[in-house]
Amino acid sequence: MYEDLSPQDAAKYAAGKAAVERYAKDGARLGLGSGTTSGWFVRALGERVAEGLDIVGVPTSNSTRDLALSLNIKLIDLNDLSEPLDVTIDGPDEVDKDGDMIKGGGACLLWERLVAEASRKMVCIADNSKLVDHLGNFPLPIEVIPYGWKATRRSIAALLKDLGYEDKEIIQRHKNGEPVITDSGNFILDVKLDKITDKALLDTNLNWLAGVVENGLFTGIASEIIMASPDGSFEIIDLPNRKPARRPEWRS
Repeated sequence: MYEDLSPQDAAKYAAGKAAVERYAKDGARLGLGSGTTSGWFVRALGERVAEGLDIVGVPTSNSTRDLALSLNIKLIDLNDLSEPLDVTIDGPDEVDKDGDMIKGGGACLLWERLVAEASRKMVCIADNSKLVDHLGNFPLPIEVIPYGWKATRRSIAALLKDLGYEDKEIIQRHKNGEPVITDSGNFILDVKLDKITDKALLDTNLNWLAGVVENGLFTGIASEIIMASPDGSFEIIDLPNRKPARRPEWRS
């Protein structure tokens, strides 16, 4: 069906299909991630739904919602859940060997984090090009409210300097000449840190700043990585010491 896929898309589809086979069982309640890899997962899930699979999903973006509805995948509002989702399947922009990620390249990081934390388990699906030794080459997205966003940017710059990230340019994300607006009506600021040296500390402290809604440094969330290659093979990397998503306590 997907004979003409690029090697990278073939790997993404393989990861998504493996996640469907592993977690999409009748009666499952699934968090549906956003981005290109998650899009292939949703398409693979739609194939199973067309065959009679009975599941419900919670989308992490309007674009994922639209894709899921086009494939006749039943959706439920996060507010209508009386207990956690079984599992959220989502892809990274970068993932390291600890299972920590940078997410938000598609500007969906707030909803992605909300759905992940409303789940018993979060599974990262990725093609093998996303695996890195150190997070930070991909620009870290930070979602901020529009009111006073330049003041928030100055606060972010001061925090980064205090944490040892000197002279890092913080850029407001634009598309087609206009500021990118998230599904929650906020702006995205991007900063390339090159190498993040203390993931948990940066993750925690960014979200303490007034005006910051969420950041794309997802630490301590994934329980498992499904990593695929263009030839369709995949491996499952278990992260046995992970706990349900919680930010660490502040430390100086």
